[in-house]
Amino acid sequence: MIQTFEEAVSWIHGRLRLGIKPGLERMEWMMERLGNPHLKINAVHIGGTNGKGSTLSFLRNILEEGGYSVGTFTSPYFEVFNERISVNGKPASEEDWTSLVNKIKPLADELEEHELGGPTEFEVITAMMFYYFGEVQQTDYVLIEVGLGGRFDSTNIVRPVCSCITSIGLDHVNILGHSYEEIAFEKAGIIKEGVPLVFNVRHSGAREVILTQAEKMNAPVYELGEQFHVQIEKTDSEGEMFSYNSNIQLKTSMSGAHQVENASLAVTIAKLTEPKLNRNIIQTGIEKTFWPGRFEKISENPLVIMDGAHNPEGIDTMMQTIHEKYPEKHVHFIFAAVSDKDLTNMISKLDQHADRITFTSFDFPRAADAKSLYELSNHKNKQAIENTEWMTELNQSDDTLYMITGSLYFLSGIYKDLKHLLKADHEH
Repeated sequence: MIQTFEEAVSWIHGRLRLGIKPGLERMEWMMERLGNPHLKINAVHIGGTNGKGSTLSFLRNILEEGGYSVGTFTSPYFEVFNERISVNGKPASEEDWTSLVNKIKPLADELEEHELGGPTEFEVITAMMFYYFGEVQQTDYVLIEVGLGGRFDSTNIVRPVCSCITSIGLDHVNILGHSYEEIAFEKAGIIKEGVPLVFNVRHSGAREVILTQAEKMNAPVYELGEQFHVQIEKTDSEGEMFSYNSNIQLKTSMSGAHQVENASLAVTIAKLTEPKLNRNIIQTGIEKTFWPGRFEKISENPLVIMDGAHNPEGIDTMMQTIHEKYPEKHVHFIFAAVSDKDLTNMISKLDQHADRITFTSFDFPRAADAKSLYELSNHKNKQAIENTEWMTELNQSDDTLYMITGSLYFLSGIYKDLKHLLKADHEH
């Protein structure tokens, strides 16, 4: 028996040695022995390269505003590990996590001896989530973020009331495929027979792959720009004002045109699942939504913004938002990343837009070291700092925007310290 939360988390993290194992057999085996809790929940399944977490957060806030209880399953965690499984924005308690580990560990141990092999870290957390929402803590809805890809992702045993694909970009290419079409095929694996699909995909080849799969599965399709529309009315450093289907006026403090698109996906899912939600509920839900590390302003003076962009499309979107909001600023990027990303492409985009770049690293098994990132850059004004000493360089300057980016894991590791440091500076 595992006694403490610390032991529980260290058992979960110990599964990282098993890496990523695609396939649903281990999940199905565990679910069967738990009485198939994944079939007892009212789920919305959200996949896509970028925008999953933000879309999920917009939807959660709309549904909560409408009086529904909402469970969420997200990754990676930002402030505390427990937040990966939350109810109405409140992380599952340490006691709950400990008892979930005690429920799943015997099954994992048994699987170690089985030909299927032991379940991975993500598989055990996913199994805990299904058991938690199916048996321990029933909610009106469970919003489930895909871990990686879709077709063989451990969440894909779910039978949702709605599926969503937020975007298709080139990420995890060694696992999911090197073209937009191949990646779209993996993401389209979450489309279920007769279950409505809400999606937003620009790339024409990827879009065709998704529409073909939806047709094959008789899934009703709701595509941004076809079955529903958004129009940005006003954009400034406080966020976006926009209209949905020309008849609902909305505003969000989440910055960037991409967040307007994510919000519109959430509104569409909300209207499909709960048609009686009125416009006030939708407006308030969108307005209340906040998701950390997504073009989040940490400090005004110095101007410090964090953005979790971790693939080329994410970097493009971030650049677009910088140009819209802060066209006159000098941009000093502080960049760290996980080594299996498309770093050459990401860094060449930084090179084009930066006035200065600081490359750094962070405490994470797959983090790239600062020196290797530095060597990928052709920028004239660059430096490499392996530790967090770069924080002391955030000087108050009227014309500089300090943009911290490259990985959500990087941001989550420095989030508390950085907020604390900037607040302390402010008080002196």
